[in-house]
Amino acid sequence: MIPIVVLAALAVLALMTQAGVFVLERLYPAQGRQIDVTGAALNVVELGRRDAAGPPIVLLHGASSNLETMRKPLGEMLARRHRVILIDRPGHGWSPRERETDSTPAVQARMIEEALAKLNTGPVIVVVHSLAGALGARMALDFPERVAGLVMLAPVTHPWFGGVGRYNKVVTTPVIGSLLAHTITLPLGLMLAEQGARNVFLPQAMPENFVKDSATLLLLRPREFLANARDLVTLQEAVAGQAPRYAQIRTQVTVIAGDVDKTVSTSIHSRPFAATVPNARLIVLPGVGHMIQNAAPDVVVAEIEAMTLRIGQGKSAAAGG
Repeated sequence: MIPIVVLAALAVLALMTQAGVFVLERLYPAQGRQIDVTGAALNVVELGRRDAAGPPIVLLHGASSNLETMRKPLGEMLARRHRVILIDRPGHGWSPRERETDSTPAVQARMIEEALAKLNTGPVIVVVHSLAGALGARMALDFPERVAGLVMLAPVTHPWFGGVGRYNKVVTTPVIGSLLAHTITLPLGLMLAEQGARNVFLPQAMPENFVKDSATLLLLRPREFLANARDLVTLQEAVAGQAPRYAQIRTQVTVIAGDVDKTVSTSIHSRPFAATVPNARLIVLPGVGHMIQNAAPDVVVAEIEAMTLRIGQGKSAAAGG
């Protein structure tokens, strides 16, 4: 009798999940257009004028999120003067990837480079947050001709002590993980999403309606939840492999971090990275936590503008020489 009850409960939860996915995808429809790349179809939203002066600015979000977390206020502020390109990382938002295992910065950097080539962007300034810090560093290493500048916000760059949450390891376990993702993740996540988002913003307050405005709940769809968990559980090995190469990065780099970030340690990541990269500039903001783009958007925009100016001056000097 007990097995029958369990199976019935799982069947009900699976149906609830499918219904929830249907509702979420209509509440938060895709914005932008898809660009087919090898192994994925990347969802891209462009803001500002395509012919704006200076290199385009590419914004890449971190874990458990999508491009909407970089749109407001940062993307909209930058779009006043620049061409801004927001991308759902492979497997997130509206960017389905063919293989769940395509989770590493190396693979995702190649996918994003392929999309930028199809957009004919030329060299760009890449702005990355949190987990995407590893991705931005990898782009600077593997595609230096594409990355004119790199701005890193509370980036993950190095291995760290501890894990990434036991549930991420469980959900990446064959069979069990898929079962959980297709049954309990969505209903449980609906109850926990608001508080979880608030914790990431600490000590700053979460903006009003952030979960709704950022389409955060799309993460609870099984395919995205599994992709996000895979990104997280493979991240430590990935950064351990690429960290010894950081001294090879030659592009201009600005790292902005908070001194009370409890999500990504500034001492473990931002400080060592800035100390290793030859052209890196480090800014540590007192009293600021993890969500730099929300806590200090004016600082971020000012640093991007300064980088744009330096890049332009460098081009002028090269032309004159």
